[in-house]
Amino acid sequence: MPGVHRLPAGCTLSLMPSTATFHESRRSTRVPLKVVITVAEGGAGSRTCEGETIVVSLHGALIATAVGLSSGMRISIHVYLTNKRAAARVVYIDPKNPLHCGIALDEPRNIWGVSLLPDDWNETAALETEH
Repeated sequence: MPGVHRLPAGCTLSLMPSTATFHESRRSTRVPLKVVITVAEGGAGSRTCEGETIVVSLHGALIATAVGLSSGMRISIHVYLTNKRAAARVVYIDPKNPLHCGIALDEPRNIWGVSLLPDDWNETAALETEH
């Protein structure tokens, strides 16, 4: 039977031809991680709020905050777990939940405390976890 291969213990694997090509456009792997953060708005009239990460990557995160942020806003993130800070920009606001937003770090870094790094997180990120 073409396209069917027998595996040990009687398992069957059917190989289906793909008509669509999938391309992941992410710059780095996303890691589900919940850590407590402080978000400080940059500029005049600066305000601070508490929040937590939902998913993190070397280039940013999806975060939940206590107050709404706006797209394009410049912010500073402080991760309590690692005591690391980073400058970032709000790049996405969830239309169904405006307290969830995507942020892009100004410089790709592992400020989150991820110790088992995905393969595509570079050596710089590995050094971040050691300090």
